[in-house]
Amino acid sequence: MDENKKTILIVDDEKTIVDMLVYNLQKEGYNTLEAGDGEEAVDIALTKKPDLVLLDIMLPKMDGLAVCKRIRQSLNIPILMISAKDEEIDKILGLELGADDYITKPFSVRELMARVKANLRKAEITAKAMENTLMEKEADNTNMIIVGDLSLDLNKFEVKVKGEVIDLTLREFEVIKYLANQPGQVVTRETLLEKVWGYEYYGDIRTVDVTVRRIREKIEKDTSNPKILITKRGVGYYIASRKIATKN
Repeated sequence: MDENKKTILIVDDEKTIVDMLVYNLQKEGYNTLEAGDGEEAVDIALTKKPDLVLLDIMLPKMDGLAVCKRIRQSLNIPILMISAKDEEIDKILGLELGADDYITKPFSVRELMARVKANLRKAEITAKAMENTLMEKEADNTNMIIVGDLSLDLNKFEVKVKGEVIDLTLREFEVIKYLANQPGQVVTRETLLEKVWGYEYYGDIRTVDVTVRRIREKIEKDTSNPKILITKRGVGYYIASRKIATKN
């Protein structure tokens, strides 16, 4: 296995799909690992530590949602869920599992490759940003964004609401950071999809909606009447507050 290449773990019990994915991913220059059931997927992920996981939901021994949760407890790598039913999108992204993305069967190889590349690129950019932030951090220096009751510590990748730490996934943190950097300014779902997920031509804007809903469940007292993360109907989202302060 070429250590200079990114490694993708393919988890699916349909051999025809696995063979197709292996062929196309290797053709694009990736190493591949394969797992035919959920338990094997967890074992391979935790021992081999791939750069990205393509994870089917319907699996023997352990379903994809449980696998996602197990992997996310130990590894911060992109997980792209594969679903046979479009209706399962909310279930996939709505649960606290840490999945980064989803794609539904049947899917085009071209779209799948675009999703894989975008997620790997975003993960690499985020990892470098984290590394640079830690290297540049000084003991007496803070790097904060404060908007009303919401505060983001960019050094710790930590979000607080009224001083209480909120447990967000890295993707959720990136969404709220992007919005908090321009409080009061409405950002379209398409822009968020491009800037946070890295999709210019591929990607479903419902991914943004579900992720925003997931963030609201964590930061808002009343999700039906949000005070921090606001929807501009038909346009997009923004962080609202009259009190704004930023420290660098």
